[in-house]
Amino acid sequence: MNRTTDVAVTPGGGSVPTAADRPSPVWQDVTLPVAERVDALVGAMTLDEKLAQLVGVWVGANPSGEGVAPHQHELAGDPVVWAEVIASGLGQLTRPYGTRPVDPVAGARSLAASQRQVADANRFGIPALVHEECLTGFAAWRATAYPAPPAWGASFHPDLVAEMAELIGRSMRAAGVHQGLAPVLDVTRDYRWGRTEETIGEDPYLVGTVGTAYVRGLERSGVVATLKHFAGYSASRAGRNLAPVAIGPREFADVVLPPFEMAVRDGGVRSVMQSYTEIDGLPSAADAGLLTTLLRDTWGFAGTVVADYFAVKFLQTLHGVAEDEADAAALALAAGVDVELPTVRCYGTPLRQAVERGDVDEGLVDRALRRVLRQKVELGLLDPDWSPLPEDAAELRLDTPQARDVALRLARESVVLLANDGVLPLRPDTRLAVVGPLADDPMAMLGCYSFPAHIGVHHPDAGLGLEIPTVLSALRDAVGGTVTHAKGCEVTTKPDGEADDIAAAAAVARDADVCVVAVGDLAGLFGRGTSGEGCDATDLRLPGAQADLVRAVLDTGTPVVLLLITGRPYAIGDLADGAAAVVQAFFPGQLGGRALTDVLTGAVSPSGRLPLGIPADPSGQPGTYLSAPLGRRSEVSNVDPTHVFPFGHGLGYDTFTWSPVRVVSGGEPWTTDGEVELELDVRNPGTRPGADVVQLYLHDPVAQVTRPVVRLIGYARVELAGGASARVTFRVPADITSFTGRDGKRVVEPGAMQLRVSRSSADVHEAVDLRLDGPLREVDHTRRWLTAVSVTHEEVERA
Repeated sequence: MNRTTDVAVTPGGGSVPTAADRPSPVWQDVTLPVAERVDALVGAMTLDEKLAQLVGVWVGANPSGEGVAPHQHELAGDPVVWAEVIASGLGQLTRPYGTRPVDPVAGARSLAASQRQVADANRFGIPALVHEECLTGFAAWRATAYPAPPAWGASFHPDLVAEMAELIGRSMRAAGVHQGLAPVLDVTRDYRWGRTEETIGEDPYLVGTVGTAYVRGLERSGVVATLKHFAGYSASRAGRNLAPVAIGPREFADVVLPPFEMAVRDGGVRSVMQSYTEIDGLPSAADAGLLTTLLRDTWGFAGTVVADYFAVKFLQTLHGVAEDEADAAALALAAGVDVELPTVRCYGTPLRQAVERGDVDEGLVDRALRRVLRQKVELGLLDPDWSPLPEDAAELRLDTPQARDVALRLARESVVLLANDGVLPLRPDTRLAVVGPLADDPMAMLGCYSFPAHIGVHHPDAGLGLEIPTVLSALRDAVGGTVTHAKGCEVTTKPDGEADDIAAAAAVARDADVCVVAVGDLAGLFGRGTSGEGCDATDLRLPGAQADLVRAVLDTGTPVVLLLITGRPYAIGDLADGAAAVVQAFFPGQLGGRALTDVLTGAVSPSGRLPLGIPADPSGQPGTYLSAPLGRRSEVSNVDPTHVFPFGHGLGYDTFTWSPVRVVSGGEPWTTDGEVELELDVRNPGTRPGADVVQLYLHDPVAQVTRPVVRLIGYARVELAGGASARVTFRVPADITSFTGRDGKRVVEPGAMQLRVSRSSADVHEAVDLRLDGPLREVDHTRRWLTAVSVTHEEVERA
């Protein structure tokens, strides 16, 4: 079917045949099975053509120290010669929109021109797959900036997260992008880690369900979702980025892996990015047991594994397990890394020479190639009618009214009211002071992977590209009374010789009826912020002089609303004690200022719940609520790790009433292969609409290995009009009680169990004691890991 051709070698190393030598276009026949089209291509390709499909190219990479990837200034290298690098084809184009501010319409046209050049330069006419970051929205200039992942977790609303992801994907496809590098499914293990702001939370069930919803939404739009970072990255020692991970196999299996399992099996994800992690001395990029045996052979993943930026090279330069670039390429390829990103280093000439020497089996190249080509076929990039310019590119808008509506809804639902003595909602005509370094800063709303924070800060002349109301401006628009303002201090400590003006902020607060003090983080990269990649914390005190500012305002005697806008939880035990109200937001996106104002003024009742516990004291960390008994407060240590506000905590302006819990079926007995059904009624006794989150936790009092005291196994977000009620039903499979036992196998163990219907991990509404009867069962990745939840609304009661 295919025929061998004589080829001429170009100075760039590519193989260019004449037009008469083109192979038959079997691979373009859309009526044939994907595998047959892929085999036709693989059989016709030279080694150079094969390797070209396994690399990305970052044409816009800036080798200066102001990079957006680890060690970019060292590894970006000399600018590529475009004609040479595409001569044999090209696997991926790296971040054409996310490298500098580009007008979306102009960017789409420029990308289309580049794609046409790529397709025309190789003898098969194969374009590149284009990838971009999309954690808080399409990371492009003028694209909607959505709330950061902890805000997704705080919403406890997977369907809304899926709706957001689908809109993100649509904007990317409209711009000619095929793959998004999100979501992050790392479970938070240490709040000091700078990338905490990229995680959904500290519980694997919440991370898995919300993250899988994001995957479904992005994939539904036609964009390839990419799970990050596989696996264990967030468990680094001391919360330091790229530090070694000290974790046992049981914690790895029961805490780290479940969100990835869920997204692979339930989300239909088509790509995974390996982690920079090294676990017990073995880097993930060289771990065939992780990337091949577990991910592919056991879980059945059939997509592509892409390298985190420069991770293949890091096997040589950072980990010291490879002698040179060829050795690094051989290790990564054998482990199962299919595509080297962000630009060609090890999978180019070094890998070609290794194959030619016989050091690397060309079959490994073909294995990765088939995965890459299959994805391109599935995306339509090899179809005869493929066009490099997306439809309606001339009308491309990346920040639409629909996108802003979803961003606002998610921001509102993510705001967590931690404490309130009645000062909130603010009364009309209140004389209001708004102080703090984040009160009037639009960047306070954005996570480090939003375009303005990630790229835009390096191009200040371009502007934000978005309208981002601040807390101050939104409150001034909404509040009828006088609103005064003083900054008080910076987020970080000022240079020597520059003094903060805390006294001025205290004076403004003293003259007001209520003072809102907005403190927290500014996101950045590699030390250029207080939160974000490479912005790790040595402790959990508020950065800079912000705690001093809060104390000074509290000392005025004016009721204080402590407003935290952060990427991680901070230890605020002493500050919360004196505040009239405490509100937590996790980088709520471009409309976060409006969302916070809606909550503060009572236009919206708060409904967010903490995806990350709030520590009382910085000395009590690291530690999340997922701790065994010895991880809790004890009489043999003077360090108390108890959170001042626990995982799952959050208040509304009306306290919903919950009925007693009823065991509907399956409880007499609950068998090790069965399920139990619980239900309760939830009612909104107030007059305003609101939402509550019913949380279900498992307490396993006796097991063959130590277990977390409680862990989340189900939840229901219940939205009710004033006076309305709903019935919430949980159907809990016995499989959800499983854990990794003494012999390393996952088991469902008979014995006593307690299901706790709760308002938070520490606030139990009712505990239901049950017993699992039956034999010990071994289960695997095909187990039932979701609690089925239904919410049935009833008619509003009328007077």
